[in-house]
Amino acid sequence: MAPDSKRPLPKGEQFFTPGATGLRKAVEQRSAVPMTYLFTQVPRWAAPAVLVILLLTGFAVANPLGGVAVLPVIAFVGWLAYLSWPSLGIGGKLLRVAALIFLVLVVATRFGAF
Repeated sequence: MAPDSKRPLPKGEQFFTPGATGLRKAVEQRSAVPMTYLFTQVPRWAAPAVLVILLLTGFAVANPLGGVAVLPVIAFVGWLAYLSWPSLGIGGKLLRVAALIFLVLVVATRFGAF
């Protein structure tokens, strides 16, 4: 990407959770740089493409290597779920928990837990 073709940050009221303290504040502050880089420097298709490739690898490879491929997907989805948690309704929270449980079960089956 050319330097002048950077994407602007997404519109929103606030980037950080108002009144956050402790762990949430630390995670949000440490996440600011990677989130800014992801939103402005990386092509829009790159992160979803990598995550889909890793997830499909995890589905296709029925051994521990498939489980290892899904671990970064779990980390990314968990990270985004944690950051968005305060602004979600009950439906959004349930959906994120269900997605994480599903991904953990995929990894567990690849490592032979079931």
